Amino acid sequence: MKKNLSLLPLALLLAACQPAEQTAQAPGASAAPQLAAVSFNGTDIRRETLGGDFTLTGGDGKPFSMASLRGKVVLLSFGYTHCPDICPGTLLTQMDVVKQLGEKAKDVAVVFVSVDPERDTPDLVGRYARQFNPDFIGLTAAGGQDIQAVKKLYRVISAKTQQQSDTVYLVDHSAGMYLLDKNGKPAVFEPYGQNAAQIASDVKILLQ
Repeated sequence: MKKNLSLLPLALLLAACQPAEQTAQAPGASAAPQLAAVSFNGTDIRRETLGGDFTLTGGDGKPFSMASLRGKVVLLSFGYTHCPDICPGTLLTQMDVVKQLGEKAKDVAVVFVSVDPERDTPDLVGRYARQFNPDFIGLTAAGGQDIQAVKKLYRVISAKTQQQSDTVYLVDHSAGMYLLDKNGKPAVFEPYGQNAAQIASDVKILLQ
């Protein structure tokens, strides 16, 4: 059954990082014809004009370019290290996806981008991502890098909430993840709550 993609700019809805807030709903397929007869579990977004290369700072403190991952399928998500539920839930799912892929995981990369660079230093976000899997990549904006420009590329929104001080607050942010194909183009949006088996199945299609 076809879905309606007319609301794609809201593909990643604002999802509060609180237990009561469950998920961001992804829109469905575009009115434009599909590129190929492929049935993804997530939303096929190959015809949408979003995404693009960007450079942020990795856990080693050095610039990291998404272009360096060309040739791999990338699981890309946005969040922050103080997130109480959505971010760790997403990374745990991604960890399971990698396990399910087995030998194919060598051709897959997982990237976690912080929307909270004020608190998420390169070292912190790097260690945070690696605690789920040593190969996971944590990125943050540092040294004048513009996280707002990156968020705009992927239509990600975020906002501080329940702020008690300059350093104590939560961040409401877009949930879910993008699957980027081997050319770095967003191909599938997986909503928050999608299970690892469904995501792994979509990744295998992109690896073909």
